[in-house]
Amino acid sequence: MTEAVGALVAHMEELLGSLEADRDPGRFFLGVYLRTTQAVGAAIDAGAFEDPAWVEEWDVDFAGLYLDALTAHRRDPASAPRPWRHAFGARPDLPPEAHVLLGMNAHINLDLPQSLVRVIPPAGFDDPATSDLRRRDHERIDRVLASRVAAEDAELHRAGGRRTRLDRLLAPVNRTASQVFLRESRRKVWANARQLDAARRRGPEAHARRLAELETVAAARVDDLLRPGPVLVRLAVRGFGVTLPPG
Repeated sequence: MTEAVGALVAHMEELLGSLEADRDPGRFFLGVYLRTTQAVGAAIDAGAFEDPAWVEEWDVDFAGLYLDALTAHRRDPASAPRPWRHAFGARPDLPPEAHVLLGMNAHINLDLPQSLVRVIPPAGFDDPATSDLRRRDHERIDRVLASRVAAEDAELHRAGGRRTRLDRLLAPVNRTASQVFLRESRRKVWANARQLDAARRRGPEAHARRLAELETVAAARVDDLLRPGPVLVRLAVRGFGVTLPPG
């Protein structure tokens, strides 16, 4: 594992210990994220990416947005970005998988487009070869996530996830659906990142305005997931990801 990813993993392990000691439901998402980060580190070491140095930089930057939101929420819940306020503030008695879904939604929809823009300069979006290279490595992350779905389902079950007989029968379907939702959301993320890139070229005010719009639509999606009823049905109808309106 590279030094930067190793340091990130160590930091996550320390935070996870604190959340577990407090019985904070945020431990469920952080546990999944920690194991996923370890899997991404292993994939970097195995040569799974075309530009491993860039993937390492992006992986650390992306995680930093979540860790900043977590730190802000633990210091003052009102100071965290809205999607994270809703996710972190969800009822503690929700099953572990619900807390993970909320965290994933906030992190992918709000943080991922921001991180891509932070690690891809305007010239990187303009150059077709560089843009395609970044997009391909972005899509390769899907394979790492997809490879973790079954294992994480088992981890959450051990952590206290609720499984009815119907849930057990539908588990393969739910895992497939999770992979489809992740692919769908990441396509939207790439489009949103391009929107943010266009905005930053118009200046700081335009960029800040588009970030605020992204925060609004991402918070609305987390709110939608918190409503009672069949979450998978709503995801099938509306999708996992969000789309910035043209601007």
